[in-house]
Amino acid sequence: MEKEMLKGKVAIITGASYGMGQTMAELFAEEGAAVVLTARGQEKLDEVVQGIRAKGGRAVGVVADVCSTEDTQRVFETALREFGDVDILINNAGIGEQKMIDETDDDWMLLVMNTNLGGPMRYIREALKIFMPKNDGVIINISSVNGERPFCGATYTSTKGALNTLTKNVAMRLIDTNIRCNAVAPGATVTPAHIANKAGEQPGGAKMLEHSGHFVYFPGPECDPIDQAYACLFLASKMGRHVKGQVIQVCNGAFL
Repeated sequence: MEKEMLKGKVAIITGASYGMGQTMAELFAEEGAAVVLTARGQEKLDEVVQGIRAKGGRAVGVVADVCSTEDTQRVFETALREFGDVDILINNAGIGEQKMIDETDDDWMLLVMNTNLGGPMRYIREALKIFMPKNDGVIINISSVNGERPFCGATYTSTKGALNTLTKNVAMRLIDTNIRCNAVAPGATVTPAHIANKAGEQPGGAKMLEHSGHFVYFPGPECDPIDQAYACLFLASKMGRHVKGQVIQVCNGAFL
């Protein structure tokens, strides 16, 4: 395999202080990209950045909330100041939950929607200010198998279905350009969020699964974060240069 497939590129990765986002940032740095990591917590974000730098990678962390337009702009300003450009955007930040529709109040609904759908929309909008003038760029949205098989919380699954639709809409908008927009839809992947979900510790507990479990067959084995990162690498590199508007499901075939 070609080494440093992202040499000279600059990538922004949201929700990158643990789990899939952390692994994506580490892989992209290994492949030669300068990475701008965002998260809401300073301490864990600093640890990931320091780990990447210790291995010779280029990384900077920005404490930011994807629900904030001002924070979003600051992330891009930091990327331009530190590395001079932005080439790749991975919208990974999100809230997982298991609240049934009859348990979902307005405040919770709006928070999850603003994070899981509003966040990517803000970041895409900002990225296009850089991508469109140079007619180049890559957008990758991290969706979920729930985007098509909605067995988790009512708001979470709705936002992932909407994110799949947004991915296609943005790809249509950009079809006559060299900017490509796709999504990766992870299945069960061994992350802190997935472990909490299995233990019934996410908001809403495990009651929804008592109903939706009739429609889910999962024999395993589960995916690892690197499996999702590899899919992103494919889309971000020249290997995915003619892939546009696709939702690539990485689930070990468990959710066919």
